Amino acid sequence: MGRKKLFLIVGPTASGKTDYSIALAKEIHSPIISCDSRQIYKELKIGTAPPTQSQLREVKHYFIHSHSIFDHYTAGRYELEAISLMSELFKERNSLVMVGGSGLYADAVCYGLDDFPAPDIEVRKGLTSRAKSEGVDSLAQELKKLDFESYNSIDISNPQRVIRALEVVLTTGKKFSSFKNFCKKEREFDVERVVIERERSELYDRINQRTDMMISMGLEAEARELFPHRGLTALKTVGYRELFDYFEGKVSFEEAVELIKRDTRRYAKRQITWFKKGN
Repeated sequence: MGRKKLFLIVGPTASGKTDYSIALAKEIHSPIISCDSRQIYKELKIGTAPPTQSQLREVKHYFIHSHSIFDHYTAGRYELEAISLMSELFKERNSLVMVGGSGLYADAVCYGLDDFPAPDIEVRKGLTSRAKSEGVDSLAQELKKLDFESYNSIDISNPQRVIRALEVVLTTGKKFSSFKNFCKKEREFDVERVVIERERSELYDRINQRTDMMISMGLEAEARELFPHRGLTALKTVGYRELFDYFEGKVSFEEAVELIKRDTRRYAKRQITWFKKGN
């Protein structure tokens, strides 16, 4: 018996991954496992451009609208849940299809993640509050004293990085850098990556058209309903944060729509860089 195979369909947003993955899944009689860090949330029905209801009916999908924005969800948790699901699905078939644009989630399944300790929410809240009142440099200086190696190796101008490193040091008593000796995990399946690519100009046209379509489908009303919860990590997402700025009077509606298009194009560029690195 040969090894099991995972067809991993990746590529930038709006490149056409969903259509390709559905065609392949039907051909090999596989369900589809999503590795998209935002389509997983059931409250984000429009702005994450999930598969349509008819597409979801065509093929069984996992990790689409399966969790709530109020859940604390991480790539590490996704790794555990996805690998557990796949081991069950592989009992009945030799090949599976996975699709998504979240490079970290895809890597979590293919290679595993560093075994970092789970975040301590209370410690993180305290550090976040301090970063706001004292500035990130104050936390960076504390990190410098406690873990000089991490201070030198992370982007200390990035508050999230500094907070995470300091949180690990304070909650475990160990240096953040000591958790980074990463070994690729052995998987019981082979991965065949398919990267969906398009000409940059065509991709940008598709992004602009899709943004206009999401607006016509009611993205503004969806974002307005979520506005009271805008502090949640799940809502620091392109398509929502620009509309939140509009609701707060920082930009006009037209500017918000143009910013969604611009920020989606920028996100697509980062995805392209990530997936090229993985080839």
